[in-house]
Amino acid sequence: LVKSGTTWHTAGLLWQLRPSDTEVELLAHTRNQRLDEYKRLMSMGLHNQIAKTNGFNKLIDYFVFQLGKAYGIESYVLSPAETKDLYPLMNVKDLYGTLYVPKDGTMDPAGTCTTLSRAATARGATVIENCPVTGIQVKVDDLGIKRLKAVETAHGTIQTPCVVNCAGVWATKLGKMAGVNVPLIAMHHAYVVTERIEGIQNMPNVRDHDASVYLRLQGDALSVGGYEQNPIFWEDVSCNNLFFILFFCFPPESFTADHKPLMGEAPEVRGFFLGCGFNSAGMMLGGGCGKELAHWIIHGRPEKDMYGYDIRRFHHSLTNNNRWIRERSHESYAKNYSVVFPFDEPLASRNMRKDPFHQVLQEQGCVFQERHGWERPGWFNRDGPAPILDYDYYSAYDVPKNTDYKYSEILGKEYTFDFPPHHDVIRDECLTCRNAVAVFDMSYFGKFYLTGPDAKKAADWLFTADVNKAPGSTVYTCMLNKRGGVESDLTVSRLEPSPAHLPLTPESNGEAYYLAIGGGVAQHNWSHIQAVLQDQGFHCTLIDHTEDMGMISIQGPKSRELLQEVLDSDLSSDAFPFSTHKIVNAAGHKVRAMRLSFVGEMGWELHIPKESCLPVYHAVRAAGAKYGICNAGYRAIDSLSIEKGYRHWHADLRPDDTPLEAGLAFTCKMKTSIPFLGRKALEAQKAEGLRRRIVCFTVDEKVPMFGLETIFRNSVPVGHLRRSEFGFAIDKTIGYGYIRNPDGGVVSPDFVRSGEFTLERMGVTYKATAHLKSPFDPENKRVKGIYG
Repeated sequence: LVKSGTTWHTAGLLWQLRPSDTEVELLAHTRNQRLDEYKRLMSMGLHNQIAKTNGFNKLIDYFVFQLGKAYGIESYVLSPAETKDLYPLMNVKDLYGTLYVPKDGTMDPAGTCTTLSRAATARGATVIENCPVTGIQVKVDDLGIKRLKAVETAHGTIQTPCVVNCAGVWATKLGKMAGVNVPLIAMHHAYVVTERIEGIQNMPNVRDHDASVYLRLQGDALSVGGYEQNPIFWEDVSCNNLFFILFFCFPPESFTADHKPLMGEAPEVRGFFLGCGFNSAGMMLGGGCGKELAHWIIHGRPEKDMYGYDIRRFHHSLTNNNRWIRERSHESYAKNYSVVFPFDEPLASRNMRKDPFHQVLQEQGCVFQERHGWERPGWFNRDGPAPILDYDYYSAYDVPKNTDYKYSEILGKEYTFDFPPHHDVIRDECLTCRNAVAVFDMSYFGKFYLTGPDAKKAADWLFTADVNKAPGSTVYTCMLNKRGGVESDLTVSRLEPSPAHLPLTPESNGEAYYLAIGGGVAQHNWSHIQAVLQDQGFHCTLIDHTEDMGMISIQGPKSRELLQEVLDSDLSSDAFPFSTHKIVNAAGHKVRAMRLSFVGEMGWELHIPKESCLPVYHAVRAAGAKYGICNAGYRAIDSLSIEKGYRHWHADLRPDDTPLEAGLAFTCKMKTSIPFLGRKALEAQKAEGLRRRIVCFTVDEKVPMFGLETIFRNSVPVGHLRRSEFGFAIDKTIGYGYIRNPDGGVVSPDFVRSGEFTLERMGVTYKATAHLKSPFDPENKRVKGIYG
């Protein structure tokens, strides 16, 4: 463990509420470390209905409010008068209200570190101080895999297969010693300590999100800090350049591109783990993250879903890109206390990865979303192009402010917890897909080939479904960890023997498979597959052709008629059944066509070599004109897919969810004798019975929900929504969430059917109907081309 962070100067604030369920659980563990009597989160609930004032809605983070209810964290919404009674020194004239969490507090950083060090020493650990790391040795094994070998110090070399980089602002330098990119940046984080203030004793700590400042009680004084829009970058962090001026402290703090820590095993070197980049939240997250990291090292993965913190969430093309690190880290710092809105997008470091359709879609009004560095279509603006400009640092550092910035103006209008202004645009994209035909650009998907002598063995072990069907088959499947949790869902196509025609077919000396994986998790899945291949000793090659191909999906009742004019292949159900693929000619260009759907309609995906993308797209659009074709984006996919009951990875499908809990038992080859990673865990869970289960809920009232709303069964909290959208075909709000039995028993279908359910949004309760099957096309007729 290499530890040299900036804990000594932390404010030591310990909040209980953060805008995700995983972070709330991590905070709870840290607090439990400090308070023996705080055994679990109590089901206290929120005691006041949230104020209806629009201004106050802006102050209270929607997701934090919902999680307070779902996790039973005691909290209260106070009026200005009640706030003044609690904190007499506060000026409440410009407040609509405040959120009070009585059991928040502070931690003593020095005392905490000393206590942990003593506890570790008592259990056999050795703590060596003043021992600088001078180098890290890496070896390459017989399979060509880089692995950690040793850590060099001024007092000798330590042979070890594992090191944890907890060096804070110095983590980047430590990473370079091993050839590992650590994408964080150091900035001055200034705070002020006042003189003694009479009457301040025993008052709560305060965060003002609009002013972006915090006030922490420090004895008889206040420590005041904040997150300005023009922080000073710390270009060269040495061990000797920390300084104080009177009561002002200017220490360095590390910040990351998405304001979340960097954890897990580095993709470049096996055995090199990260535990850094905590964005001023190291003390409050340290206990929970430390526990998960220990489990990660010992068992190969954490207990909780830590994807949001996993270093593999970033594509390797970004982690060594200084512009991306600097711009995104600045924006995350400047927006540290900003309200988290459902449709927010970054302005920094955009246009890093663009697919071949980017320019033509931008000209047609595409409003892009950033995912994994990619610009992917969000929705299509009726008022013309909204290009994304270079980052202006919010006009800090004398950078001229972007003016007449249409994309930024559109985002500003999205900052709401109501239906967004473009709600009707999403409706039209969805209903055009349901009633006619729509084209979706899905090029950001990861596109991998798995080939080699052991490819069949690897495919059997990696994938829950039996993918070894006839060449030309495409199978929807999952990849699991050994605990049975879902690391990914994807499609796997078994390739027919044919001459190599890159990028459509790979060179292969054995079986070959084509993997299409959601682009937001492509790097994570690349690393997961590589690790499994290495650990099992499979002789396989994983080839990444993501950048070499584009992909468009043509979906809807008119898709067959349209594509029959573009493709040179018979598209009838007999000749081209659902879940199959072929190499065909599209407007004179070779493409791989797959009959699949992510939206619940008849349709085909076209996987297209980069140079052929635009000619094929234009041919599709021209042929589709008479069928009423439209462009559609991922906001429409979100609505259409949830309406059909399809899962979204890392929303309602995470590494701590099993396929059985997620309603994906059909993807698992449990009726065969073929072993696969995670099978034993699923067999044990099936024998025991499900202690939680995903359930679909619909609300008749047209109310916006975005996920994390509390689920009540017979007035008792049993879970929260993971994902929610408005379903335009059924004309209802729809959400999916995992529920538990309050008695700890099995969550059976009868348990779901027999309950009366409600969902709570911002203090208001709505009656909900629970469904064990999708309320839209439950017989799956439409994907088979059966309409009417």
